[in-house]
Amino acid sequence: MISIAMALNIGVMKLSEYVDGARGRQTALAIALGCQSQLVWQWSRNVRRVPAEKCPAIERATSGAVRCEDLRPDVAWDVLRMQAAAAPAEEKAA
Repeated sequence: MISIAMALNIGVMKLSEYVDGARGRQTALAIALGCQSQLVWQWSRNVRRVPAEKCPAIERATSGAVRCEDLRPDVAWDVLRMQAAAAPAEEKAA
């Protein structure tokens, strides 16, 4: 499911903009992701690449303000989203 912000492309920002946008966001995001605040900083400054498996959690934790597509444009997120949407329907049919 996509957020309204994502659907309207409103408020979508880079991770660095999100982290710098308000005091405590970096720490709050780190807590939500179960990682160290320094790692979030490294991701936001492109010191380290955000692992693809962390992108959906970042998108959820930021309420869609930071999108998977912006974090890792090399991943086919549209395909993964379609597969994820189809999975619950397949489980119900089984």
